[in-house]
Amino acid sequence: MPTLKIPPVLRNSTGGEREVQGAGSNVGELLRDLASKHPATESQLFDDAGALNRYVNVYLNDEDVRVLDGLDTPVADSDTIMILPAMAGGCQPPAATISAAAAACSSSIVSSCSVARAVS
Repeated sequence: MPTLKIPPVLRNSTGGEREVQGAGSNVGELLRDLASKHPATESQLFDDAGALNRYVNVYLNDEDVRVLDGLDTPVADSDTIMILPAMAGGCQPPAATISAAAAACSSSIVSSCSVARAVS
């Protein structure tokens, strides 16, 4: 059976498992099998139309399935599927930090660039 490598962000949904065995003849069937065994993963992997979420990257033996046949990419028992949800975002400095940086500027008109430089 093919192996699915579970990223840390999805492990709470798989009972902490780092790897699970999946059943299916293609990537889509394997991911659906994962979702049927661990229902909390379904909304993280698929959109409302059943397509792979655009922020989820899936690799078959280190090859992005989007450049292969997508979810229809065939798999063999010895294959490894790696799921990598894209991570984005960051944090905004607390408002007090921004206000202090703006107050430190000598100009009464503070551009976002000068505030960013002052906060950095």
